[in-house]
Amino acid sequence: MSAPHQSNEHSKDNGHAAHEEHHIVPPRIYIIVGTILLIFTATTVWASYLELGVFNPIIALFIACVKATIVVLFFMHVKYSSKLTKLTVGAGLFTFLTLIAMTLADYFTRAWGRW
Repeated sequence: MSAPHQSNEHSKDNGHAAHEEHHIVPPRIYIIVGTILLIFTATTVWASYLELGVFNPIIALFIACVKATIVVLFFMHVKYSSKLTKLTVGAGLFTFLTLIAMTLADYFTRAWGRW
């Protein structure tokens, strides 16, 4: 007598996470992204030597935001992640911007030097 063949279909359908494929990023993408980050770093240093008045910190922050976006997308693999991960990153960014907006609203509405 032989034992009946037991199907392994239950273990095959144990959830969606078991069926997700991982995205493999080729090394040349990392080299390109690293080069772009170095170029933006050099641009930040170059911009710091320019006399642009109040626009110096604005330009520096803009370049820093672009670099941070590149790091989050490629080195943290958010670009290749699920929609839930992208939603989580977006919610964190939204929360951060909301806190910054509330802080600036408080700062701009104070009566500085009027007391």
